[in-house]
Amino acid sequence: MNRRVFFVFQLFWMIVLGVQAQIMEPVHFQSQFKPTQGDEAEIIFQGTIEPGWHVYSTDLGNDGPIEATFNVVKIDGLELVGKLKPVGKVITKYDKMFGMDLKYFEGKATFVQKVRFTKPEYEIDAYLEYGACNDESCMPPTDVAIKQKGKSPVKEVKEQANSQEVEEKELTEPQPSPSLTDTVTTTALVAPVAPQDSLLSESLWKPVIKELSSFDGKGYGKNGISWWMILLEGLLGGFLALFTPCVWPIIPMTVSFFLKRNKDRGKAIREAMSYGLSIVVIYVLLGLIVTWLFGASALNALATDAIFNIFFCLLLVVFAASFFGAFEITLPSSWSNKIDQKSENTTGLLSIFLMAFTLALVSFSCTGPIIGFLLVAVSTQGSIIAPTIGMLGFAIALAIPFTLFALFPSWLKSAPKSGGWMNVVKVTLGFIELAFALKFLSVADLAHHWHILDREVFLALWIVIFGLLGVYLLGWLKFPHDDEGHRTNVPQFFLALLSLAFAVYMIPGLWGAPLKAISAFAPPMNTQDFILQKITTEARFTDYEQGMAAARAEGKPVLIDFTGFGCVNCRKMEAAVWSDVQVSDILNHQYVLISLYVDDKTPLAQPIEVQENGQTRTLDTVGKKWSYLQRMKFGANAQPFYVILDNDGYPLAGSRSYDENVQEYVSFLQGGIRNYKNLKNNHEQ
Repeated sequence: MNRRVFFVFQLFWMIVLGVQAQIMEPVHFQSQFKPTQGDEAEIIFQGTIEPGWHVYSTDLGNDGPIEATFNVVKIDGLELVGKLKPVGKVITKYDKMFGMDLKYFEGKATFVQKVRFTKPEYEIDAYLEYGACNDESCMPPTDVAIKQKGKSPVKEVKEQANSQEVEEKELTEPQPSPSLTDTVTTTALVAPVAPQDSLLSESLWKPVIKELSSFDGKGYGKNGISWWMILLEGLLGGFLALFTPCVWPIIPMTVSFFLKRNKDRGKAIREAMSYGLSIVVIYVLLGLIVTWLFGASALNALATDAIFNIFFCLLLVVFAASFFGAFEITLPSSWSNKIDQKSENTTGLLSIFLMAFTLALVSFSCTGPIIGFLLVAVSTQGSIIAPTIGMLGFAIALAIPFTLFALFPSWLKSAPKSGGWMNVVKVTLGFIELAFALKFLSVADLAHHWHILDREVFLALWIVIFGLLGVYLLGWLKFPHDDEGHRTNVPQFFLALLSLAFAVYMIPGLWGAPLKAISAFAPPMNTQDFILQKITTEARFTDYEQGMAAARAEGKPVLIDFTGFGCVNCRKMEAAVWSDVQVSDILNHQYVLISLYVDDKTPLAQPIEVQENGQTRTLDTVGKKWSYLQRMKFGANAQPFYVILDNDGYPLAGSRSYDENVQEYVSFLQGGIRNYKNLKNNHEQ
């Protein structure tokens, strides 16, 4: 289905369904009680996980995300044997926000808790609690219930009370394993019934899902990797490859060949267009080969695997050295000679395709490093079709001039002539590849805790690299293939100006400046040892009702921050967005900020019973209370989740989730302030 048509269709149903549009169900667990050999049994929790999501494993520590735990409500006739164990492929990844290795499942997750029978009859009421996240949001702590009772399937069991052997007089046949039971997932929500907590104000807890959906809905967060952005990256790489010494001189020769060998200009144009199309096919096939060799799971692992990142770093350093003139990366000349001979001995489309293939082989010394860098960049984004889309963009850019010059041969006369400027393009690309090599080394450094490329060191190297690039573009630095008498032209001067200005921009980062423009590349701020001033934005309240009461008294709007102690993306937002000077000033002075932690285990003074999806649920912890508030009032269940309210609990703008765009977040906050002032003025009138 066409992506635009699908998007319109999806948007329509989001408007129609309202609450369902924000309730996420990325994980589906089943529970099973399975007797094993002897006097033991296993409680098995099996889950399926949607692509892009992961479920955290056990034993992550108190300072990490929500780990999987086995919790007992009631147990009789059974005793636990050991701890909850993860079964299957557990992925380990270093997380720079938590500063620790995180273990999680993707695709499928299995947890097993062993128990031992101690009485002829048994009963257990327990649940698995787990946390799930993707690159944009996290789920609140979720329970998977297991309720089981019956007779022990073994002949003899040990009585826990008197430690004596008990013999059953009548043995029954072993009970069959119960059928797998899906966990209860919230999809429809109703207000609490007879709340037992006096703070549950009806007006503040009233659902506002329809009111929230009436806003434009901007800022729900990013929806993953943009294929258009990957295509644009490929186009940029292709256009850069055009202006290298291995490609640009070939263009006029190839177009002239098509025009001279055909008296019919129309046929010459068709052959030139077929030549361009062949270039597209060749490079798209290259992208498909990369996808086929690695596969979806491997491409996703490339972004985090230390060995791959070290390899990519070294690869880009080699490419940079090649562009600087240390050596040339070329394919065996016999390859291009054989292909060239075959193209001469054949006719028709096959001949044209072989000519295009010859171009790909001959120009590899210039295009190879660009293609390699592009494939590395898009592959580590984890998208299965990213390499193919990237190569499509690269090939289109490379094929355009052959087609255009065939259509308009007179343009060849005005095209720039080959010269030393093409080597300047190569060397400039070498500096850029060297800079990006440090990004991949940084990932490996963070994963292994080497601390050799902390933020200060990374920034210092980037400052030197882009400073030297500016010096080179001004003509003060020479490389082996540069012309001796070459002067700095006007385009080079402006590029040098930009490069030197960028180097100067990064200098304050050595003392802790946030440097938002390169926050996606530089190591996290927590790796920096020296910071002159740290901007802090902290919530004044962690209780909904108390924060709302303070906002009413002060006459300020409220920003509700649904978060979690173990929410990775919440910490990213706080580090990347809340640390901004403008955002911090607005939150600290013009809002009452309330952070509600959905994984807070603090017991409530009095449990609250609510009706949800036709079932009675008991909210016995602070975190469960806030999680229920988010689902019931706003129809959402993922974190981070931000919503602006007036003093009566009604939304003033559309909600936001994970999105590190600072300017859009500022616009979101300013829009809420404007609507609050307008509402206040209307009430006064």
